[in-house]
Amino acid sequence: IYLFIYFLYTYICIYISFLYYILFYIILLSFIILMPTYCTKKPKLNILVLAVVYGKAGAARGYTALLPLCVDEVRLTCVSVFLLLQVFRRKAVELGEKLLPAFKTPTGVPWALLNLKSGIGRNWPWASGGSSILAEYGTLHLEFMHLGALSGRPVFAEKVMNIRKVLNRLDKPQGLYPNYLNPNSGQWGQHHVSVGGLGDSFYEYLLKAWLMSDKTDEEGKKLYYDALQAIEKNLIRKSSGGLTYIAEWKGGLLEHKMGHLTCFAGGMIALGADGAPDDKTGHQMELAAEIARTCHESYTRTSMKLGPEAFRFDGGVEAIATRQNEKYFILRPEVIETYMYMWRFTHDPKYRQWGWEAVQALEKYCRVDGGYSGVRDVYANTPNHDDVQQSFYLAETLKYLYLLFSDDDHLPFEHWMFNTEAHPLPVIKKQNPEIANQLK
Repeated sequence: IYLFIYFLYTYICIYISFLYYILFYIILLSFIILMPTYCTKKPKLNILVLAVVYGKAGAARGYTALLPLCVDEVRLTCVSVFLLLQVFRRKAVELGEKLLPAFKTPTGVPWALLNLKSGIGRNWPWASGGSSILAEYGTLHLEFMHLGALSGRPVFAEKVMNIRKVLNRLDKPQGLYPNYLNPNSGQWGQHHVSVGGLGDSFYEYLLKAWLMSDKTDEEGKKLYYDALQAIEKNLIRKSSGGLTYIAEWKGGLLEHKMGHLTCFAGGMIALGADGAPDDKTGHQMELAAEIARTCHESYTRTSMKLGPEAFRFDGGVEAIATRQNEKYFILRPEVIETYMYMWRFTHDPKYRQWGWEAVQALEKYCRVDGGYSGVRDVYANTPNHDDVQQSFYLAETLKYLYLLFSDDDHLPFEHWMFNTEAHPLPVIKKQNPEIANQLK
């Protein structure tokens, strides 16, 4: 009798559980069927990209742009993303507010380092007597403008617009922007100018601020093209072998070295060529193509077909690293980035071919059991791995490779702008007065 009761009890539990799951899936199926009312059919962006976009730059107000991006295959993603956006929106605003004390300097130019608990900031001691660095304080504009617009807090936009005011008041040597600026005195530090490390993304953000504003930020546009003109006049040179490169400027003297980081400039110049003043569009596209070729040569002239950290144009060498501490490759994205932009604007198949060469080299020399690793000497016959997979390899290098071989309507430039870490931010369209007014 006890055995019978036990089996009867077990059967009833199984039956009830079965009914429960049937009911659950009926409700779930009904929900999925009804979801097209709230989602459109553009399976182009996944939940992770969407979360990064609005989590990184400041999601706010649930942002109605989420609905057109819901993937048709997984309609429940819309609700999931919406809930995630609320979390990221709050956290982005909280983080933005936590960063505001960094701007409490006599000039409003922010510190490089900030203690989030105490609100006390400082700069790197090695940076020209504790100066702020151009590529740091000059690479906040897109994110802070976006966060300000989506949060309804104008303070974020005010902070970065003030940086422009400080720079506009300063005399620029030969029209160039030195890498170091003292945030207390508002004066330049050491006169070192680079379109690579310490300076690079400042120039990129001048252009992209104009483009992300749907070309309403005329000040950003002028600052970019003026800076590019000064760079072309003072830093861009051509080697005896016909390779165009961007040198560095130190106290009025040129160092004929070009860093891997500088190779992003080919893509930047191509991106801005269409808006170039005085009918210089063709010239700037030619310049972008020449820089892309030079950076490709820095890859092909190594044993591993991967580019060194820096390469030189002196002592009888061209596009070759001559110092041991410049021969390493740490999975950087800048050359691939330029290939991607050049492909989008020209559709010249060589850029995809060059990108595929890089893929093959990455697979052959950088692939390891746990992922991908940098190598210490690209001129060696066998790789000596540094055992580090940099975060930008996933965020930028692979993303740009994916876009290089994707259709042009995948994250099109008229709707999306990449920040310096390749996170896509939406162009603020002029017909959206609520957001556009907050960007003025």
